[in-house]
Amino acid sequence: MSKKVPLYIDGEFRASKAESWIPVTNPATQEVIAEAPCATQDEMEAAVASAREAFKTWKEVPVSERARVMMRYQALLKEHQEEIAEILAQETGKTFEDAKGDVWRGIEVVEQAANIPSLMMGETVENVARSIDSYSYIQPLGICAGITPFNFPAMIPLWMFPMAIACGNTFILKPSEQDPLTPTRLVELFEQAGAPKGVLQVIHGGKDQVDFVLDHPEIHALSFVGSVPVAEYIYRRGTENGKRVQAFAGAKNHCVIMPDANKQQVINNLVGASVGAAGQRCMAISVAVFVGAAKEWIPEVAEAIAKVRPGAWNDENAAYGPVISPQAKERIEQMITDGENEGAKLLVDGRGCTVEGLPDGNWVGATVFSEVTADMDIYKKEVFGPVLSMMEVEDLDDALTLVNNNPYGNGTSIFTSNGAAARKYQHEVTVGQVGINIPIPVPLPFFSFTGWKRSFFGDLHAYGKQAIRFYTETKTVTARWFESDIEASGPNMSIHLK
Repeated sequence: MSKKVPLYIDGEFRASKAESWIPVTNPATQEVIAEAPCATQDEMEAAVASAREAFKTWKEVPVSERARVMMRYQALLKEHQEEIAEILAQETGKTFEDAKGDVWRGIEVVEQAANIPSLMMGETVENVARSIDSYSYIQPLGICAGITPFNFPAMIPLWMFPMAIACGNTFILKPSEQDPLTPTRLVELFEQAGAPKGVLQVIHGGKDQVDFVLDHPEIHALSFVGSVPVAEYIYRRGTENGKRVQAFAGAKNHCVIMPDANKQQVINNLVGASVGAAGQRCMAISVAVFVGAAKEWIPEVAEAIAKVRPGAWNDENAAYGPVISPQAKERIEQMITDGENEGAKLLVDGRGCTVEGLPDGNWVGATVFSEVTADMDIYKKEVFGPVLSMMEVEDLDDALTLVNNNPYGNGTSIFTSNGAAARKYQHEVTVGQVGINIPIPVPLPFFSFTGWKRSFFGDLHAYGKQAIRFYTETKTVTARWFESDIEASGPNMSIHLK
């Protein structure tokens, strides 16, 4: 009999009275390892009531004491990193090393939360007018919420609730229903670290539970990571209800390869950045743009990626694991078929992939296309699988035009030995995060994290339909605008400040 995942409300784990349950399956075997409840209305209202009551006292706790909770928490997370990674690997399919990395990147955010006193400082200016002094204070908002995706069930929840709680807020987490066991273990350790009753609540479910978070008048702000359609929905509905919302959405990340780059470095980096984690990450490189003579390296890139094999989480020779569900596998394989029908040249075909001893796994082999053009769906749509599309352009200006015309703007990179080319690309590309000779430019927690264009919706304030219209019409946003809003918040948690 599979495990029933509990809710976490008012400082205790409790069995849900839900009538509807969602199976949690091992993606490598299809075995049902747990069932997540669709929390009832009464249960969710109880979570809000507990968070509201806890906020009255938690906001008054000295910031140094809140930081000490995070210090104890990060120590516990480090102590239990491998245990958490094993839980994570079995419910997501990630390899053990990848799962450990997922946990570690979350630990780094908790370490930043332990530095919260210096980030909570306000501003003071004497004599802003004659004999008038001005002061500003950073204060918590109240109840915040997070809606997290399946692909990083440790890192992304840890992006959210530690920073929000360290700033004096209380928090309601709605993790992905596809892998709720990892967040449950994170919460157990948070409680063990001495977190007071009520500062963190966890509810489970699907769209109805998300809508509850979006609509409830006492939830003041929320953060989301997921696909573009859902991000747009969450941003629109949340801001129409007067909430502060930040919604991190999908991506189509380009890697531009100049002919003066180090060829072996390019090949090695493209392999991991394109098919690592089965391509199920919003910062994956899914498009390689070869400039000029660099196109001669395309066969060698395809040859290297063709050697990569998926496998079980505890297979040390596996490069990556299965995709999350049979539906995801079916969608990815259909996109590969569509790309071939559109005229892209299929150099490596990952359809029909099998892994010995695990015939029911959601396996998709590494896939490589060349001769991809910007009008093809395989280029325009986010695949979210181990698929690399390769394109050719004449010069750097053509590469910039291609990348800047793409509606997504999460991350990009350029490989070159020419400083002028690197500077030109970094300065002119309309993408939020830029890597120079590194494939995935994910910043550490003490830097801001942002996507541009349709990869991100939101800022500190709720502008509702006007903001949606702004993003739709301009398809861009300046880095300075976003960074100024999170100067004291840490990654992904601007929602809980000012």
